Amino acid sequence: MAKEIETVCVTTGPAEVGDYVALNIGPIHPAMHGTLRVITRTDGETIISAEPEIGYLHRGVEKLGENLTYRQFLPLTDRLNYCSAICNNVAYELAVEKALGIEVPEKAQLLRIIMMELARIADHQVLVGILGVDLGALTPFFYLIIQREEIYEIFEWHHGARLTNSMGTIGGVEAELPDRFHEKWPKMRDSIRKANDETDRLLTHNRIWMDRTIGVNAFCADDALNWGFTGPMLRACGVKRDLRKDEPYLMYDKFDFEVPTGKHGDVFDRYMIRMLEMEESIKIIDQAYAMYQDMPDDAPLMKKVPKIIKPPEGQIYHAIESPNGELGFFIKSDGTDKPYRIKIRPPCYMVYQAFGELVQGEMISDLIACLSSINVIAGELDR
Repeated sequence: MAKEIETVCVTTGPAEVGDYVALNIGPIHPAMHGTLRVITRTDGETIISAEPEIGYLHRGVEKLGENLTYRQFLPLTDRLNYCSAICNNVAYELAVEKALGIEVPEKAQLLRIIMMELARIADHQVLVGILGVDLGALTPFFYLIIQREEIYEIFEWHHGARLTNSMGTIGGVEAELPDRFHEKWPKMRDSIRKANDETDRLLTHNRIWMDRTIGVNAFCADDALNWGFTGPMLRACGVKRDLRKDEPYLMYDKFDFEVPTGKHGDVFDRYMIRMLEMEESIKIIDQAYAMYQDMPDDAPLMKKVPKIIKPPEGQIYHAIESPNGELGFFIKSDGTDKPYRIKIRPPCYMVYQAFGELVQGEMISDLIACLSSINVIAGELDR
């Protein structure tokens, strides 16, 4: 067995001497999802330890927020989880609205929910598709990415952007659902379900897929809670926690939907949670759209908010159930038009801290499966 190789790029100091090999994975590597770096020690193909290094994409977003007005900061939230930028926009808008003590009109709430659930579907489609690619199953990616582009088309119709959306504003939403949505949604709903069914038939009971995902990176509920897991990662471990149900915001308490959970917290359960959640999002959109259509045409979309926003002195925290889990904004106001402090709680940050424990004892190839299944978005992780 080769002795451990010391590498000059290991920032935590020289590796311990032993019959292990120090292996850097990332930050520039086609299998890494963004600028991520993991320093591993391996015994052959088995991972003895893994240390994720966080911060390569740090842009100082929170510090920038202290030097921008409340309205100016909104487009920066797009660049957190850019796979579902609308959820970031709404989470921040809700936090500022909470600081102002206002609630937006119901019609705007319904429109926000429709757009957020579309973004959730798109985010899950990216994860499932990329997970398949990383494990050697390319075909589902094409089924799912076509549907994601259809969702992005709706975003473009409504607010002119596909990826980094800047949807809505503090106080509500500027525009009604586009007329083309009324014709497109029934057809698109069916095509999303068809793509999911095709993916399910190709993967779920595929012997190779099952071998590569069942029991891989399994995590128990107690450990997940101790590490601060939320969202699909926590629900995959069997914990039925969803802020849309447990701490409802907007009008989520008026909708009938289920919260899927797993049992083993492994790659397979994380995959299945996303597959099942896409169907639940479709149900929510259908209900929200029906309620939206029942609203009077002249129902307001906006709450009147001053152009220069100056929340009263104090501090608030507000969180939503983003596709990755609990996405929260802490805002401290000193009574001026700029926040004294902004702190973001990104869900994948808590999960990525546990990465070493998730992959310990697994194979190197399982490290890539783990990374894909937890949906680490570097823009959200490092900020």
